[in-house]
Amino acid sequence: MRNPRGIAGEFLSEWFAAEDTFALLLRHADPSCTRQRIVRQGDLLKANYLGWLAHENAHGANVYFSVNPLLSGAKKRTKDAIVEARALFLDLDEDGDRKMAAIRASDNVPPPSIIIRTSPGKYQILWRVCGFAIAEQEAMLKTLAVTFGGDRACTDCARVLRLPGFFNRKYTPACPVTLARDGIRTVYSPDDFRLEMPSLSLADSGTVNVHRPLGNATQSENDWAWVMAQLAAGVPACQIVQMLIALRCDKPNPLYYAVRTVDVASAVLWARKGISSEAIVRQLETRNQSLSKDRAAEIAATASRFVQRTQITHPGELICHC
Repeated sequence: MRNPRGIAGEFLSEWFAAEDTFALLLRHADPSCTRQRIVRQGDLLKANYLGWLAHENAHGANVYFSVNPLLSGAKKRTKDAIVEARALFLDLDEDGDRKMAAIRASDNVPPPSIIIRTSPGKYQILWRVCGFAIAEQEAMLKTLAVTFGGDRACTDCARVLRLPGFFNRKYTPACPVTLARDGIRTVYSPDDFRLEMPSLSLADSGTVNVHRPLGNATQSENDWAWVMAQLAAGVPACQIVQMLIALRCDKPNPLYYAVRTVDVASAVLWARKGISSEAIVRQLETRNQSLSKDRAAEIAATASRFVQRTQITHPGELICHC
């Protein structure tokens, strides 16, 4: 790759203003060798940070940058140090070419501002934005990942992405991290993303509870009752999942919790209508193509047991303990 420092420097000078502060991260195969520097864009050349990155990259390090700018004087790359939501992004680490085509064909999102090719068939996509609060940015990142099949772990505001111009040392031989600019200077607003995003009126509190309390019911019991009511009202399952992911960020794995709760609740409602377990399995597989047949069968069996139990001994149930 020719002139990696020039490619990286040009990109960073376009993405950040001279007064912006951001993080540069080096990751080696040995985690103890990980290094991070908080830098000001205007000081990149003066302090020869790019030369340092090139040297480390040549000796096996992978090079990353923080997408969002940090507070001036920040010492760490934390959520509290983020100045603003500079971008929405997607990490396409599987079947990237097909997913990229779906994004380009979609009427619900604008054309990407930046496409970073991290290796063959794998991409990191960025849309330059303004007008998103941090909580709104993270909720939309989750929505984009669910909608287009991105890495659902890559949805936090303090995320780092690979820096164009250097080599991806994850592979042998190493792959150049290349850049395509589709419109880096175009700035999009929330109105340009026509995807159903969860309500975030209470999200900033960190302890969101949007369900009406049910006596001494636990939060999980409230979740179950709320999901059942949403499904019964005809709200699409994918929308309920997205809302529950954002609203239960206290869970160790909000995505798994939301998908599992909605899948089991759907299966319970179908079982109550007399739909056979075999048909429930097919409906689950059709709705969620990443769900294996064995997992769908296990969910259908859980729903069947739950319906039988509540019909006999617990007619006023609140939750399926699954």
